[in-house]
Amino acid sequence: MRNFDPSTNIHDYLVFGEFGDVNPSITDSSTFTFLSPKTMAESFQHEMEGCFLYSRHWNPINKFLSNALARLEDAEAAQVTSSGMAAISSTALQICSAGDEIVSERTIYGGTYAFFKNFLPRLGITVKFVDMQKPEMVELAVTERTKMIYAESVSNPLLEITDIPAISKIAKAHNIKLVVDNTFSPMVISPLHLGADIVIHSMTKYINGSSDCVAGCICSTKEFIDSLTDVNSGATMLLGPVLDSLRAASLLKNLHTLHIRMKKHGENAMYLAEKFEKLGLKVFYPGLKSSKHFRLIEDIRNEGFGYSGMIAIDVGTYERAASLLEMMQQEKVGYLAVSLGYFKTLFSSPGHSTSSEIPEDEQQEMGLSEGLVRFSIGLDGDIKLAYERITKCMKKIGIIQA
Repeated sequence: MRNFDPSTNIHDYLVFGEFGDVNPSITDSSTFTFLSPKTMAESFQHEMEGCFLYSRHWNPINKFLSNALARLEDAEAAQVTSSGMAAISSTALQICSAGDEIVSERTIYGGTYAFFKNFLPRLGITVKFVDMQKPEMVELAVTERTKMIYAESVSNPLLEITDIPAISKIAKAHNIKLVVDNTFSPMVISPLHLGADIVIHSMTKYINGSSDCVAGCICSTKEFIDSLTDVNSGATMLLGPVLDSLRAASLLKNLHTLHIRMKKHGENAMYLAEKFEKLGLKVFYPGLKSSKHFRLIEDIRNEGFGYSGMIAIDVGTYERAASLLEMMQQEKVGYLAVSLGYFKTLFSSPGHSTSSEIPEDEQQEMGLSEGLVRFSIGLDGDIKLAYERITKCMKKIGIIQA
């Protein structure tokens, strides 16, 4: 385990509103005035401290949130975006041009998979999907045209743990950018400390925590973030994935409770994972000592934040999974819904929802079963009650013995 404490980094970040407000003021402006034409002209050339040009570029509250997110990942700088997919697409398009290649983990979020498999080839960018649980497969896939390696720290939906230090060695040996999506494990894993170059989050999930907005972020070196916001060639500047100021202010406040929420999500998930395992179910959870990923996550995680709140179980068939999902919602376990990180438990069948963009034969190859049920475990105060309700449903369907 590692000793980095991202919560302290965030708590030490104090910003004030213009009248000394403990919450910084929300700048409800798309454009900003200048006292001289010279200053305006200079701001088009480079970022100037305390000087704002246009909210597609920067505005004060987005800057405050970006600075806090940089502290979360211990990065030099960060950029907020209007969604996680905006963060992923902007990063890929900033790094890669026509003729370039990306080597990607094959088990990733379906939207990312679709962007890589179906959209980027239209721009002349090729993506190779490999089993990143075998770092040697990454090495074999790299060519002189490879500009980016892409992975998820905890994969969606099979919860596989990426050996970021091992993949980083390959990336650095070939001067390739290693981009890691850390959406499933904020605070739990700090990819930049492990050798990643760029970290991405869908802030829609754990960072926000209340499923009431869509947002993303990119954390990296100041040089890379400056390249994204360059007025002439920056992907976020020119593509315009701007995060609304009101949402940025809300996210900044929610960020300060993330450490408490991640601990509780993790505690509840561990309780259920251990109980499910004792029932004889096939359980995917890296915090279980029986998991093939346990030793790796123990080596790379930050102490005190658990193992994330995501669990998956395999109930055999889609018919069983569908019945379980419907019944759990009726029994008030939580909601049949996609996404994650909400204070209530969410559950879905990934093969027919968040991973449905991946062809069935490739789902089977990566081990994504028709009967897989993915849980985003909530902040339940009585997790034992949730377990009783889940097992009640399982008994009715015949997944476990009555």
